[in-house]
Amino acid sequence: MQKATYNKNDLRVFVRDMLSGKVKTLEFYLNFTLEASREVKKTSKYDSIREEMQDEIYHLDKQMANLKNMQQQMKKVLNSESDHAKLGSLVITNKARFYISVSLGEFFFEGDRFYAISPESPMAKKIMGMKAGEEFTLNKIYQKIEEVI
Repeated sequence: MQKATYNKNDLRVFVRDMLSGKVKTLEFYLNFTLEASREVKKTSKYDSIREEMQDEIYHLDKQMANLKNMQQQMKKVLNSESDHAKLGSLVITNKARFYISVSLGEFFFEGDRFYAISPESPMAKKIMGMKAGEEFTLNKIYQKIEEVI
């Protein structure tokens, strides 16, 4: 992995903006589905369609609650400097770049692949408290921490 310099504040803003974008997209789908469900005729002929739409609305509501929760968690993610991995750290290993923040998964920032991981994830639990130069194995994959930002 080539050596690059990352601005952690820009990374934090990027993740926050990604969450906001996901919330807006989900709001659009939720409103669209709600509006469509109101237009389905109230006859027994359409009961299964209404039921499917209610299921979809339920799932969208759950996703929305999850995203709102992630937005709240992001407020706790600070940009403080540290030599060991903690909430808000960007941990660069010989295999990947992990941003310990929220469980957002893979994303691309400044042309590089990152993984936003929750502090409760197995990876974060493994690397929390570790410093550059330390090594670990998770799921039979060996990694060495090159940098903690």
